[in-house]
Amino acid sequence: MALHHQIIAAAVIERNGRFLLIEERVDNQLRLNQPAGRLEAHESPAEGAVRECMEESGYSFLPTHLVGIYAYHDPRSDALYLRLAYTGALFIPHAEPLQPQDPGIHAVHWMTREEVEAHQPRHRSPLVLRSIEDYSRGVRYRLDVVSTLGAGTNGRFVEEVTR
Repeated sequence: MALHHQIIAAAVIERNGRFLLIEERVDNQLRLNQPAGRLEAHESPAEGAVRECMEESGYSFLPTHLVGIYAYHDPRSDALYLRLAYTGALFIPHAEPLQPQDPGIHAVHWMTREEVEAHQPRHRSPLVLRSIEDYSRGVRYRLDVVSTLGAGTNGRFVEEVTR
């Protein structure tokens, strides 16, 4: 199998001591993950996190900080993932529960860190817990640490958020 690369944008969102996780079907099994997915050619990583959060959870998300950049080789698929995890503000509409736009999403959950840890065998990758650990330790980087050239509106987006 040939090694292939994926750039993933993810949203690490905490509200009242609970983390937003989505439950999705992967290889015929239900897995837990943050709202996350492949970066599209026309968007910055922060914009990808916004889009993925809306598609997979139904929530509007505004990134304010980068939590981390993680490299992970998945031996099952021989894929190399570069995952950029963002945190920020979540906008909650009046009408909950929300409906994910992505048909592959089975459910949306708000879980305590202890619940996330207890379900670790069901995580899509080790990066689910690792990014929550970094978030919980207070790891935060400015959005402009990631430069996007030739795609998206990253320059304007970062300037507006960091003002």
